[in-house]
Amino acid sequence: MSEKQITPEKITPFDWMGGEPQVKALVERFYDLMDLEPGYAELRAVHGSDLASAREKLFWFLCGWLGGPQHYTERFGHPRLRARHMPFKIGILERDQWLACMDQAMGEVGVDQALRVRLDESFFKTADWMRNVGA
Repeated sequence: MSEKQITPEKITPFDWMGGEPQVKALVERFYDLMDLEPGYAELRAVHGSDLASAREKLFWFLCGWLGGPQHYTERFGHPRLRARHMPFKIGILERDQWLACMDQAMGEVGVDQALRVRLDESFFKTADWMRNVGA
């Protein structure tokens, strides 16, 4: 009897990405880029002076969203993403900078290209839904 072969279609994006260490690396690179790259200045401005809490919360959220441990919901309950982000100006510019920054981070930490494409699509839907200013 042969072992079942695990393919990307049969595992969670969390596992496909490489679990917590790789999600952590992605989040760290995302916020490092946001902090360093002038092209993400408007996005960075929305986050205030200290990124430590944002890094932690995005890591916890992404773990669960990608199909891994539910760190965020265990701490805070349902993410209520739109409601939690309402105090912040999120327009097309901020959405597009968030998406570009995340895509760059995924590329730099080596997220598999097929997974990256899937995540880019999912991130766009969520980020576009989060907009609260502009057309």
